[in-house]
Amino acid sequence: MFRAFVNAYKVPELRKKILFTFGIVAVYRLGSFIPIPGVDFQVLQTLREQSATAGAAGLINLFSGGALSQLAIFALGIMPYITSSIIMQLLTVVIPRLERWQKEGESGTKRITQFTRYLTVVLAVLQSTALLVVIGNAPEQLFGVAVPGLIPDNSWYITALQVLTLTAGTAFVMYLGELVTQRGIGNGISLLIFASIISQLPSQGSQLLNRDNGPVILGVALLIVLLLIVGVVYVEQAQRRIPVQYAKRQVGRRTYGGTSTYIPLKVNQAGVIPIIFASSLLYLPSLVASIAGNPSVTNFIDRYLNSTGGTFSPVATVLTFLLIIFFAYFYTSITFNPTDVADNMKKYGGFIPGIRPGRPTAEYLDRVLTRITLPGSIYLGFLAIIPMIALAFVPGVSFPLGGSALLIAVGVALETMKQLESQLMQRHYEGFLRS
Repeated sequence: MFRAFVNAYKVPELRKKILFTFGIVAVYRLGSFIPIPGVDFQVLQTLREQSATAGAAGLINLFSGGALSQLAIFALGIMPYITSSIIMQLLTVVIPRLERWQKEGESGTKRITQFTRYLTVVLAVLQSTALLVVIGNAPEQLFGVAVPGLIPDNSWYITALQVLTLTAGTAFVMYLGELVTQRGIGNGISLLIFASIISQLPSQGSQLLNRDNGPVILGVALLIVLLLIVGVVYVEQAQRRIPVQYAKRQVGRRTYGGTSTYIPLKVNQAGVIPIIFASSLLYLPSLVASIAGNPSVTNFIDRYLNSTGGTFSPVATVLTFLLIIFFAYFYTSITFNPTDVADNMKKYGGFIPGIRPGRPTAEYLDRVLTRITLPGSIYLGFLAIIPMIALAFVPGVSFPLGGSALLIAVGVALETMKQLESQLMQRHYEGFLRS
């Protein structure tokens, strides 16, 4: 990996791309420390020392690199764009026009991307408004501590300015991500999320180190993280390859087909989406109860459904595990359609050896996908509940690179290295041909 970076830095064009990427990440991190207007800075300083965001708020805080706990202009991070992309992907299955656009190729993809941007702005307005309402009514549900006087002036024009600032911050982050994708190395949105996750590691390690037997706890945590990284790399690269044979076709004087290939079915076909769905769904009862203002209901939900409140909750841990398995099957069934794959294979003369084309092929693919999704969903569920189980041993401390953070960080690192190596390979072959 380090050799690839060294070799890439020797190539002028790649060096410019790498430096440009680092520059954009620096701008993104800078925006994570600039607070929105109308916030009491002294109260915000106290909040930074005591904050313990939980549930979906903790997920937003993770993806924003801690910007939510500091009420920065990038407080929403890239989460509205992620949510918008997921919604558009789900709507593609429901709305025929979107499905046609998806099949049109580059022109259709551009249209879907444009609508994704519009939906991102709408979601950013809604999320920023909801964020300010929660801060005004029940800030302890968001930050884990009561923060009176955080926003001393709640007049409508100050609130409108804050909503506009948070929405503009999200749009600017989306623009930065697209810039990295076009002119940098790797997928820009993924790299910004990766930078946000990595930026939280020093503070998480410091929390472990400052406890009783801190060095021992930190050493054990790092060893577990190292073993988990090896496991995540192994599972994320794992795939079931379905062999496909294409029959020879004679078109005029030319012969097409006659080649062998395969369909790669990943063990973790759904990625990190089930963890996001499960975390958001489990946070909804706490949010609704806090807005309703019923103390008994709030206490009951915090006791049994709040898995990130600093204490271990067996009920929330089991529910999270089961929900992730459910959403893994649900999302996989939406994103991969065996019938369409079988029809396309039949259209171009492809077949799986030993399986008849058409419906038998679709049933075979569905059966294989169902079987390999089970270990993939269990693996996702296990990753997600690691921070919850860690609370049973070290209460009140977040586990470094736990749950979705580890999966995203390793996945982005692998994908970026693949793109970097492919660009190095292209330039190597260009030099070979020119010589």
